[in-house]
Amino acid sequence: MPRDLLHPSASEEASKHKLKRLVQSPNSYFMDVKCAGCFNITTVFSHAQTVVLCGSCSLMLCQPTGGKARLTDGCQYRKKTD
Repeated sequence: MPRDLLHPSASEEASKHKLKRLVQSPNSYFMDVKCAGCFNITTVFSHAQTVVLCGSCSLMLCQPTGGKARLTDGCQYRKKTD
């Protein structure tokens, strides 16, 4: 069955390496993380390489894993669009 190379599916593009996509785009992003204790919002990089603490209550928001940072249980996040 022939494949359309100019119009790949979204799932097919997402699984490719970031430089091999039709239009190159990074895998990382910034996100707003809401603290589970004080509900303070902190901006965190998705691939943070250090432990990120809440500014007001010093609760650990995320910890590095070697790839994407792992969020602490109870913390909510959303991707920043701009």
